[in-house]
Amino acid sequence: MIKPFLFGAAALAIALTTAVTPAAAEPTAICYNCPPEWADWASQLKAIKADLGIAVPFDNKNSGQAMAAMLTEKDKPVADVVYLGGPVGIQAKAAGVVTPYKPAGWAGIPDGMKDADGNWFAIHSGTLGFFVNTEALGGKPVPQSWADLLKPDYSGMVGYLDPTSAAVGYVGAVAVNLALGGDYGSFDKAVDWFKALQKNQPIVPKQTSYARVLSGEIPILIDYDFNAYRAKYTDKAPVAFVIPTEGTVSVPYVMALVKNGPNPENGKKVLDYVLSDKGQTLWANAFMRPVRAEAMPPETAAKFLPAADYARAKPVDMVRMAEAQKGFMDRYQAEVK
Repeated sequence: MIKPFLFGAAALAIALTTAVTPAAAEPTAICYNCPPEWADWASQLKAIKADLGIAVPFDNKNSGQAMAAMLTEKDKPVADVVYLGGPVGIQAKAAGVVTPYKPAGWAGIPDGMKDADGNWFAIHSGTLGFFVNTEALGGKPVPQSWADLLKPDYSGMVGYLDPTSAAVGYVGAVAVNLALGGDYGSFDKAVDWFKALQKNQPIVPKQTSYARVLSGEIPILIDYDFNAYRAKYTDKAPVAFVIPTEGTVSVPYVMALVKNGPNPENGKKVLDYVLSDKGQTLWANAFMRPVRAEAMPPETAAKFLPAADYARAKPVDMVRMAEAQKGFMDRYQAEVK
């Protein structure tokens, strides 16, 4: 049985204080986990307002905090739609906080990237690797492997989002575990790696940390390719993206209609939009791989690392990943934190 994502008191407190109440009388949809610095939600929500007239306030939760809030608000939901790391979408269905909806563009979503009944569906995907501010390395070489991050040279330089709260943090655990020879049934490899990394005094935020990489505060962040490419090509920062030599994973991000949300019709229009030609092109222009592959412009695709590098990235088994999450979280909290 897949169990819902579990959280500590701190994550729940953040979740319950980050919802934004929009101005009255304006057509609105509340989206949990739509932070402007992540995946360029800023541009997507601006386009939704311009084209649909629906205001969608920014929301700085991560996937775990969004799930915590939805569980707490289950009897009186606040959100209309939610954006989650793929495995968390499966957990949201199991928890009964989302409801079926098949948006316009449904037919264009490949099998395996959507729930058969429409409880969740992918909108784009990313590949995990190292988002590196090369200037902040102080002349040290750009790390190329999971093993490199354990070297004393990178003490105090490596960051990753807390895997007990943020979906990208758990994806990092799955990536290193599989890359080093583990599987979904045993996270020994990942736990040992995180324990070794503690000697290098890693930086472990709970929230999206894009700006902290650009400033050099976090020189190396375990993060998705789309954030690194955005930093390099849009913000013109001294950034490199590395797919580690041992391997990594690619993971879809999904959206869903919240069960009994206050503005369901507006929520459905938002979900239609993110899968529309324009919505998918906006994701592509922000360096995500749109779930409808034809929306990726060739000039954008040319900015990605070569296909030979991406061959080291494997798709995740979202169901097994969701099933394994609680066991990993328990071990991480007991053995690493």
